[in-house]
Amino acid sequence: MGLFSRRKEQAAPERKASAAGRIAALVAGSGRAVWSARDIGSLTRGGFAGNPVGFRCVRLISEAAAAVPLICMADGARQELHPVLDLLRRPNPGQGRAELFEALYGQLLLSGNGYLEAVGLRGDGLPEELHVLRSDRVSVVPGEDGWPVAYEYALGGRKHRFDMNGAVDPVCHIKSFHPLDDHYGLSPMQAAAVALDVHNAASAWSKALLDNAARPSGAIVYKGVDGQGVLAPEQYDRLVGEIEMNHQGARNAGRPMLLEGGLDWKQMGFSPSDMEFHQTKLAAAREIALAFGVPPMLLGIPGDATYANYAEAHRAFYRLTVLPLAAKVADGVAWWLAQHMGGALVLRPDPDGVAALADERDRQWKRIGEAAFLSDAEKRALLGLAADHEE
Repeated sequence: MGLFSRRKEQAAPERKASAAGRIAALVAGSGRAVWSARDIGSLTRGGFAGNPVGFRCVRLISEAAAAVPLICMADGARQELHPVLDLLRRPNPGQGRAELFEALYGQLLLSGNGYLEAVGLRGDGLPEELHVLRSDRVSVVPGEDGWPVAYEYALGGRKHRFDMNGAVDPVCHIKSFHPLDDHYGLSPMQAAAVALDVHNAASAWSKALLDNAARPSGAIVYKGVDGQGVLAPEQYDRLVGEIEMNHQGARNAGRPMLLEGGLDWKQMGFSPSDMEFHQTKLAAAREIALAFGVPPMLLGIPGDATYANYAEAHRAFYRLTVLPLAAKVADGVAWWLAQHMGGALVLRPDPDGVAALADERDRQWKRIGEAAFLSDAEKRALLGLAADHEE
């Protein structure tokens, strides 16, 4: 799908559009072990669009992080009404806050890089619209000192250049930590690439087994009247043709085989490697979940007893994965938007708005409320509330 130029026309006197909206990879590998390509497009197709574990991990994290409410701090106080909150509430005509951040988190998880584009300029200095750019189409243009001087968005042989030498940056680049790259981040999808290949290969093996009537292969043994097990060429071709036509495929499962004189069927049992294939697939699924920071219990993967119950795994998921990611993205967006406004701005996730952490919040409030040595003002400060309380 195109960026934003394909959305339905709206009856409005004036409408901004993404500059990049007006403007794919085929890699094959070979070797002793055949691994999929490691470019963003191939990983997305094989690890997200073509793998249920990778798909669920990305959706679970991005949707959970996008739903976390944000706290806006300006001038040293929490702001319930602020121009930045209004902008994030409806960043562009085609998306709301949750949709925008879900797309941004998804790009980070798939490629390790997230790009926000600012469109237009309001009277208060903030952009009129915010758009998420596809990471596979964006490339960094480094300057002589190594810092980015521009970003190029390429599509269909055309490129749009975002110059970063102006008073404010038109693009906000948020990236994951990568120890070997100065300009691009390392995504969980890249770290889980080997496990994704193993999981996909195991699924392909299971599909091939189902196509073969969900049973292992066997052998047809021929012994002639003279004791010699050699078929004539025409006999061999006819036998192969009958097997392919009448005894292969799921629709022929359980169909009896009629063998003529001298032919005998020898069933082959599952080898130890065949029996361990299912466990290999489960181990690969756990490795994928580990790379993304999702407790396997939340994905329905059996054999994981790290957490005592589902609720504990859910809390760990938010504390160790969702909230750190949301804090990183919120901090990057706040710094970028503060550059437009020319003032100090802080955005951070509000854990009090997360239902999964309600028990922790209740214990914290009870513990602080029962601390007799603290004043009311100190208790409110520890709970993140405003210092002045109006009855």
